[in-house]
Amino acid sequence: MTSATTQDQPPQPPKGTAPDGEPQDAGVREEEYLYRDEWFARDDLHRLRIADTTSDLVRRHAASLPAMPSDPKLEEQLPASPHGTVPNVIGVHLYLERSDGTVLLGLRHPDSAFAPSTWHALAGHCEQENAITCLIREAREEAGLHIERQDVELVHVIHHIDKAGDRPRMGLFFRARAWSGEPELREPDKCTEWKFWYPTALPDNLVPYTRVAIAKIQNGELYSETGWPA
Repeated sequence: MTSATTQDQPPQPPKGTAPDGEPQDAGVREEEYLYRDEWFARDDLHRLRIADTTSDLVRRHAASLPAMPSDPKLEEQLPASPHGTVPNVIGVHLYLERSDGTVLLGLRHPDSAFAPSTWHALAGHCEQENAITCLIREAREEAGLHIERQDVELVHVIHHIDKAGDRPRMGLFFRARAWSGEPELREPDKCTEWKFWYPTALPDNLVPYTRVAIAKIQNGELYSETGWPA
């Protein structure tokens, strides 16, 4: 009888899991799930960047399971979420100012979900990356601008909500002291025009919190808040 080749061998489970993939066989409770090779409690799923369909599937599976007794040792290892904690969306914004004092703004596409046909700073949301890396990536992808990390400085932070009950957002505005390239329409489905404006003559149809941030930057103020109830 011939021996089995490597191709005939069944794939081995990831390190830290049981052969049949059941979490309880790996010393982990059913109400915890593997994500990026780490185990997370079901209640922490909202903190992870996973597809809504995946989150719904996990929650439905968890709901079908019988209640399990608590494990004090395991609970000590899991960080407790502060009561009432609400995740904030982190957005980065490019404050690009030329030697004549004008700043770069982009006109958002009429079909944009956020602020259609409205001027806004070049901006984006952080993915699995730090804020400056996100800024450099967005500048390159959206406008073809090349910025080096050492040329970036934080000039303003604005904590804002559009209206009461909306998800809070933390807007980080970074100045690029130097860059290469001229603004190009790399993503015309998002932005239809790039233009430099004088801070004293900004367009009327400008995202409100962007207007506030530009004014604060001009005044040398590092932090502001908008949209929050008085």
